[in-house]
Amino acid sequence: MQLILLGLPGAGKGTQAQLLAQRLGLLHISTGDLFRAAAAEGTGLGKRAQEYMSRGELVPDEVTISMLLDRIAKPDAAEGIMLDGFPRTIPQAEALDRALEGQSRKIDGALYIQVPEDLLMARLTGRWNCPSCGAIYHELSSPPQQSGKCDKCSAALIQRADDRPETVATRLSTNRSWTEQLADFYQKQGKLRPVDGTGDPSDVTGRLLRELETVTAG
Repeated sequence: MQLILLGLPGAGKGTQAQLLAQRLGLLHISTGDLFRAAAAEGTGLGKRAQEYMSRGELVPDEVTISMLLDRIAKPDAAEGIMLDGFPRTIPQAEALDRALEGQSRKIDGALYIQVPEDLLMARLTGRWNCPSCGAIYHELSSPPQQSGKCDKCSAALIQRADDRPETVATRLSTNRSWTEQLADFYQKQGKLRPVDGTGDPSDVTGRLLRELETVTAG
């Protein structure tokens, strides 16, 4: 199978992609990992991607697409792929369709992990760090015994700029735009599979696997 996992930041997409890939014997491809690996290997595309990332800019479609297409052409991708973080734009999705068609393959399903935005905000803004000993806490899953203080050294906890509500809200807004465009793209192809992403991660995995049964049955 060739699968895509969609979801806003905080939906658990990366975790579920790894779990599903292992369970189904698919190659998990994350564009973030792809960029880092290419940069470390010093490939031409990797160097180009690194130039943009070092400036804090988005890597252009043509570079991202070329890197992804190079990766899925390798032998270990022949048994199936689980894409995480790609495509991010409609041109990327169209280029992927063309490339797979050239290999007599196609995207079988786009699983869309859906989580209410208030829960996404809570997940993404709940992390706090200890500047003294480096301990990490989360208001939902691992809160400190005393609010605002480190359990280990009693230092006042701080929040990274990336975890602050205003930053997270902007990030969600940006990602929501392209995620909804892609959801519409795959809906029109009859490949979109919305899945409830709330609750325990193992429950979400179970829902995703049940949804995949409809993909293979179709």
